[in-house]
Amino acid sequence: MSNVATKVSWSGRAREGEEGAREDTPLLLNGDAPSPAKPRQLTPSSSASRLGHLSDVYLDEDAELEMDASGSLPNEIPHNEKLLSLKYESLDYDNCENQLFLEEERRNHTAFRTVEIRRWVICALIGIFTGLVACFIDILVECLAGLKYHVVKGNIDKFTETGGLSFSLLLWAALNAAVVMVGSVIVALVEPVAAGSGIPQIKCYLNGVKIPHVVRLKTLLVKVCGVILSVVGGLAVGKEGPMIHSGAVIAAGISQGRSTSLKRDFKIFEYFRRDTEKRDFVSAGAAAGVSAAFGAPVGGVLFSLEEGASFWNQFLTWRIFFASMISTFTLNSILSIYHGNPWDLSSPGLINFGRFDTEKVGYTIQEIPIFIFMGVVGGILGATFNALNYWLTMFRIRYIHRPCLQVLEAMLVGAVTAAVGFVMIYSSQDCQPLQGNRVTYPLQLFCADGEYNSMATAFFNTPEKSVVSLFHDPPGTYNPMTLGMFTLVYFFLACWTYGLTVSAGVFIPSLLIGAAWGRLFGISLSYITSGWIWADPGKYALMGAAAQLGGIVRMTLSLTVIMMEATGNVTYGFPIMLILMTAKIVGDFFVEGLYDMHIQLQSVPFLHWEAPVTSHSLIAREVMSTPVTCLRQVEKVGTIVDILSDPSSNHNGFPVVESVPGGSQTLGLRGLILRSQLIVLLKHKVFVERTSLSLVHRRLKLKDFRDAYPRFPPIQSIHVSQDERECMMDLTEFMNPSPYTVPQVGGWAPTCRGRAWLQGGRLSLRGAPLPTSPLLCPQEASLPRVFKLFRALGLRHLVVVDNRNQVVGLVTRKDLARYRMGKEGLEELALAQT
Repeated sequence: MSNVATKVSWSGRAREGEEGAREDTPLLLNGDAPSPAKPRQLTPSSSASRLGHLSDVYLDEDAELEMDASGSLPNEIPHNEKLLSLKYESLDYDNCENQLFLEEERRNHTAFRTVEIRRWVICALIGIFTGLVACFIDILVECLAGLKYHVVKGNIDKFTETGGLSFSLLLWAALNAAVVMVGSVIVALVEPVAAGSGIPQIKCYLNGVKIPHVVRLKTLLVKVCGVILSVVGGLAVGKEGPMIHSGAVIAAGISQGRSTSLKRDFKIFEYFRRDTEKRDFVSAGAAAGVSAAFGAPVGGVLFSLEEGASFWNQFLTWRIFFASMISTFTLNSILSIYHGNPWDLSSPGLINFGRFDTEKVGYTIQEIPIFIFMGVVGGILGATFNALNYWLTMFRIRYIHRPCLQVLEAMLVGAVTAAVGFVMIYSSQDCQPLQGNRVTYPLQLFCADGEYNSMATAFFNTPEKSVVSLFHDPPGTYNPMTLGMFTLVYFFLACWTYGLTVSAGVFIPSLLIGAAWGRLFGISLSYITSGWIWADPGKYALMGAAAQLGGIVRMTLSLTVIMMEATGNVTYGFPIMLILMTAKIVGDFFVEGLYDMHIQLQSVPFLHWEAPVTSHSLIAREVMSTPVTCLRQVEKVGTIVDILSDPSSNHNGFPVVESVPGGSQTLGLRGLILRSQLIVLLKHKVFVERTSLSLVHRRLKLKDFRDAYPRFPPIQSIHVSQDERECMMDLTEFMNPSPYTVPQVGGWAPTCRGRAWLQGGRLSLRGAPLPTSPLLCPQEASLPRVFKLFRALGLRHLVVVDNRNQVVGLVTRKDLARYRMGKEGLEELALAQT
């Protein structure tokens, strides 16, 4: 693939010149010649001859000039899912334990307790603000959707008597298209990363990948407004999924004690201005979002553990549970006051599935095989949904990449959804008697007086209320033909809708599809067995909803608890577990889960829990990037500026080596320093006199680095005079003196007691042999071992050294993520300069 044009981002729109101009965008190009984008099938013989050069795919220069000359994008953006994007940078989840950090950490017990109290305060604030945002979304959706359905219902009732229902169809479609247009415009033009549910982006962030703009205030505002307009616009979407993204953004903002978007610094929580602390709070925010969406604080903790957080500990579990508890309590309290029952805490989440009377409707041992079969059906339907959405997303990436086209597609889907719903309601002859106020917007159409159209209950309503209706409406409410047609039509509408440039989730549409075919399955089962198995339609609607959602997103543990908490009982816990496990196993046999699939489509260097199973034939020397740009402990300022300004070596981490005074020979590795640290040092002119080697400026503190976090200035904005270029900079105090390393033959490895020398398979400390097993084998470290070290410790750089402790290579996230299992075995992805 010789021509790889700028690929669209999460939103489907490219940001020309933006990411390339950002100084914190890593490229880590330590290779030589470009190579084709076709993935390589790796064998032991082919891998042994390769010495760690990255396969880079560059933009075709002629194509770029052609595009610039014409001033427009091409009709098709070539895209290959077998690529790995170089535009995503890694986050620093490993603390830089330099001298400044160690001095700050030497504090008394009271100071540490104060920091811990602040962590709990931040988690409480995260829960409160997430609950308030959820209340705002719920109340506004209820008001605006109610107004829209009231207007359309009145129009339909009027023209049913006088004729001219085509005008009602046009009104419904026009209202949908207009509302969706506004929601799509703000996403496409203001903040494209707010598109979709945001769960894949948050998974990547917690995995250690920095997705641009993902946790900014502007993203939160667009997300909230966008999801309100999407649901009110009648799309096959839910408002629960985006709450997870919203909670993560709230957590990221509160924990930093300032807003970089508003340029306001409140001078609080300054200690937490680093990636490690921010990651933990984002995990809490994601859990609080789930808790607010479903009223499931335990399910929120398990979701953050199962789907989100890559790093976990016991103390974090307690704080995340506290944030989830506060979130659901806040939402419950506010909604109770809004509904006029301030003492009735019966609205724990944005959606309440209602309580099932398990005393009357239980389950028997004969139904266990039936539940397993429903899990198989859910897995197959989920895999079909994901496969269709995969090809649809590929089509969008290639052809629908302009904002105007994205908005038009969203409007088209909104209008088509209204038109399909109207036609289904119009053609349905399923009339049911009105029973009190159970139906919110009953449409009579051609039914007799005192009856309503049953199909309208599913289409002429918000998806959340439709799900509850399918769960709890009494037997005989829905005709089997109505359920079958609704399942088929809504399945394709939901598949078409997910991936639009709107803020929307897939949780509720999946539950609605599953509830429809589950209820149909229960009715059919009762009919086929002639009453031998009395199947309550609501019970099987719940099982079908769990099977469908599990088949699409492949969640097991957290989804089981969410369904149990949302329904308020544990009786159906075992069947739900059984169904979800079966759906995941069956679905994984065909395709990946929906979130993992979209992460792969965006070419994100995502690291899974384990390395590919057949990757033991690869070793560190073969996967590392080389040659590596190193800096000396006392380096010339001009050299540092030239390295940082060189666009062809836009690295983010530089090994620091010892240098011989007056010579160019370099000795062993002494530490590692980041680009962001060098930029702060240059900004504050931390130079050393060339002659006396005495400091000429005040001593920097960690506060200076935290004030610049996370938007470090570009190197082009820092002025260095010609005289200053001749000065020297001492990096000893600011570098990380104990970076993690792997040996090529023998090398340095950090231990809990200091630096240990690994030589000949024995571990020794300061020359004294230790009676321990080898930390790393004397042979070159295998890819799974390097992967495990990199993934478990949350590293950004892993230095490869030889037996003399000299730097021979550098392992980064992209070096590991480009190896994955394909259909024909282990394959190597090409790295695209997108």
